[in-house]
Amino acid sequence: MQENRIPEPAGGALAALQKSRFDNGRLLYRGIEKESLRIDSSGMLAQTPHPLALGSALMHPQITTDFCETQLELITGVHPTAENCLAELTDIHRFVWSSLGDELIWPASMPCKLPPPDQIPIGQYGTSNKGMTKTVYRRGLANRYGPVMQTISGIHYNFSVDNAVFAALGITTAAARTDAYFSLIRNFRRYSWLLIYLFGASPAICRSFGSAQQTGLEPIGEGSLHLPWATSLRMGPLGYTSDAQRQIHVSFNNLEAYAASIRQALSTRHPPYSKIGTLVDGEYRQLTDTLIQIENEFYGTIRPKRPLKPAERPLTALFDRGVGYIEVRCMDLNPFLPVGINTTVMRFLDVFLLYCLLAPSPEDSPTESARLHANQVAVVQRGREPGLTLDLGNGPEPLAKLAVVLLDACKPIASWLDSVSEGEAYAASVSAQRPCIANPDLTPSAKVLKKIRDGQSFFEVVMAEAQDQRDWFKTRAPTTNESLEWSARARQSLADQQNLEASENIDFATHLATYLRVP
Repeated sequence: MQENRIPEPAGGALAALQKSRFDNGRLLYRGIEKESLRIDSSGMLAQTPHPLALGSALMHPQITTDFCETQLELITGVHPTAENCLAELTDIHRFVWSSLGDELIWPASMPCKLPPPDQIPIGQYGTSNKGMTKTVYRRGLANRYGPVMQTISGIHYNFSVDNAVFAALGITTAAARTDAYFSLIRNFRRYSWLLIYLFGASPAICRSFGSAQQTGLEPIGEGSLHLPWATSLRMGPLGYTSDAQRQIHVSFNNLEAYAASIRQALSTRHPPYSKIGTLVDGEYRQLTDTLIQIENEFYGTIRPKRPLKPAERPLTALFDRGVGYIEVRCMDLNPFLPVGINTTVMRFLDVFLLYCLLAPSPEDSPTESARLHANQVAVVQRGREPGLTLDLGNGPEPLAKLAVVLLDACKPIASWLDSVSEGEAYAASVSAQRPCIANPDLTPSAKVLKKIRDGQSFFEVVMAEAQDQRDWFKTRAPTTNESLEWSARARQSLADQQNLEASENIDFATHLATYLRVP
């Protein structure tokens, strides 16, 4: 192992892949969940309900909402190529843009102009037990963390490896694949600072998010706050973090250790949350007063996942069928790209994640987790600072040096992927990152700050991009047949919600008592 604690891919593992044949050419799979706020023509968070033209936020498989009623979540299927994944995400955007009227999609992770917190509309999903559970869960998030934090948006990148690749590595059972995914997760947590540095695009905020005193940020220009070397404020103390959750060390050493950590969080009552109350004056304020209400409330840069059956809990799915894919949660929306991401970034993620799978992955510990958290905060707040050092376990070393070593370790994996796909796109995706290491001004976060320093506010920078993207999608509106197909899906999802509500045969309290049983 190298002195900087960034190992090469396990030689035997990469050699095994290089010697194997993959007849169908399918090695990796990816899908995207992309969150974005709807805004009115003035740039204020929209106050309108989720548009009926988009269907049911509860039942539509591709178009839903996240925390608030005006926070779109657009979901692709699973794709064997980055091009197909981006094409579907673009098609979803084409339909959504065509259905918004005068509203726009805010293309940045940090939010637009926000109304007072009590005017941020929590997502509504109808009267079914499933729908009411989703709304009460969000009400709990608002009461615990405040609705302002919940308006922050991002891209979740879902990634899995074909079973034939696992087989070439000698991994042939569901249990072994689960262990391999946990190995990937441990390494991802060690090295995900590189993704935050390269792709962070939220170094500034609008003052409507909070004051300088509240946020600890510095004024810049008119109506904006920032940190001069920040990369992704979304991934730091202002974003999806929880001091309460840090009471529990979540271990990723294996499924049993991970499940034990999550069960503890699901079962441990937290006095400040108990003060909020659960059922008060006939209204649910949260699902429960434990450290996390449900598994999805655990905040982290990555999660093990498995597609769920109806009414199934995530932990139950993992234990019954093993890890099916991992969800990367540290990616900002790039406001300069029409859908927030492109195929170059997606391919680099594929290479990076495969590196995390193939490299040696020691077990984690509370001590290491604390060190990794410190590294993440440093890169979030000071990632482009000249001479910034990180500690990967061997004392402080320059981020730039560590980043180059990590890119070098990814090169042979990119070359192997290109050899199977008979192209050069994976190697190009790694090469494209090198200039950003040598010159931090090339990163998205630096580009956002440059526009602000050139005389625009954060709001003006992002609003201009939103208007440009509206114009871009206007020239790419769905065809008549495409619109008819999307509209039919929307109507079907509304009918599915009505049918679900009509078939309900137990009251919400009974449903909730069953649903909240810790798996």
